[in-house]
Amino acid sequence: MRRNIAILTTLTLAAAGLAQDLTPRGEVPDHPIAITNVTIHTMVEGEAPVEDGWILFEDGEITGVGSDDRVFVGTTRIIDGSGKHVYPGMIAAVTRLGLTEVASVRAMRDYNEAGNVKPEVRAVVAVNPDSTLLPVARSNGILLVGSFPTGGLISGQAGVIKLDGWTWEDMTANANAGIVLNWPSVRDRHSPFGGGRSLSEDDVRQRLDSIDELFDTAEAYRDLKAADPATPIDLRLEAMLAVLPGTESQKPLIVNADSVERIQSAVTWAAGRGLKVIIQGGRDAPLLAELLKKHDVAVIVEGVHNFPRRSDSDYDQAFALPARLDAAGVRWCLAPGNVDENVRNLPYEAAMAVAYGRNLGFDETDAMASITRDAAQIMGIGDDYGTLEVGKSATLLLTDGTPLEMTTTIEAAFIDGAGVDLSNKQTVLRDRYREKYIRQGIIENNAK
Repeated sequence: MRRNIAILTTLTLAAAGLAQDLTPRGEVPDHPIAITNVTIHTMVEGEAPVEDGWILFEDGEITGVGSDDRVFVGTTRIIDGSGKHVYPGMIAAVTRLGLTEVASVRAMRDYNEAGNVKPEVRAVVAVNPDSTLLPVARSNGILLVGSFPTGGLISGQAGVIKLDGWTWEDMTANANAGIVLNWPSVRDRHSPFGGGRSLSEDDVRQRLDSIDELFDTAEAYRDLKAADPATPIDLRLEAMLAVLPGTESQKPLIVNADSVERIQSAVTWAAGRGLKVIIQGGRDAPLLAELLKKHDVAVIVEGVHNFPRRSDSDYDQAFALPARLDAAGVRWCLAPGNVDENVRNLPYEAAMAVAYGRNLGFDETDAMASITRDAAQIMGIGDDYGTLEVGKSATLLLTDGTPLEMTTTIEAAFIDGAGVDLSNKQTVLRDRYREKYIRQGIIENNAK
């Protein structure tokens, strides 16, 4: 039996070793690129699409956007986009891409480090650039993703990565988008069939005291370092300094909370300590819209393909959540409901939000903004990504329609000006079996 287990383990690890992305990496060309005769959806707030326009980029940066009769220099590569559309690359705010591959192999699950309090853990350094899951998402227009650690009270530092590059350093767009804090429940969900009894004040206080103690210790460490620069470095407390008030470029706490009780408790606590907060999940966030707006708290909605939270909730509670947040004036963005292999379905979840939000004035432009501009701003990369403006990164898509439609094809993509390969293991298998049926005479050579 031991021998069989050893053989099975060896085969599993061998298979895992073969699971790697073999597509070539993009390279920034040494000449400008112009996409012409195209509809440009800049996603700049309040700005209409540029009809029959052009976009020019060089050295990874957008250098021009317009609709006039521009004459380009001789070295410029011209891409005729007649009948096509250009959008910013889509951003999946919360995923585990790069941190997981084969779920049954523990060594390939890097998203949950041991321990309960681990703010020093940085998700980006564990990213596997050769993961086969990356090109699957990339081929559907997802060009940047949040890479999130999980587990424990404090999971670590979430980062933002580009879905192309040789190393994790190449891929990193934001090494620290915030520290992930899993807010403890203030209600004992003792039954899987709903209900639950409220915890006593002592129970709740004990859970929250552990968080207060950590932040009190971090503040004491900060003050000690200011008084004595020779203070020995504590990696855990050093990481906590980034989210404390008064620090340069204060990072947010990304608080995982869904219920009214948890969201209200977390936001109130954070406001009392001067902390910046982003709510991850936020299923009940519309019920606390005024509180969230008062403290400028953004919400990352994790998918819309969910059941209602309660037996008396509206049937479309999850589908219409983005529209309700938008109508209430809360800052928010949409993340995929599946954080691994089906991140590519993000635009279709945005389309579902449109279908159930039209009566609240929520439209396709709002949905696209939630997975481009708004996601970039909330994830701390808005200065470079999320919109198509002069001076920003040339991270964009060329499509034959809106990305929210399943029939739309992503015809080309650029990350920081470098063209990326849109093939993946699934397109390779598709082509392989298409060739099989062509040879058998079942389909024509020109079949799609």
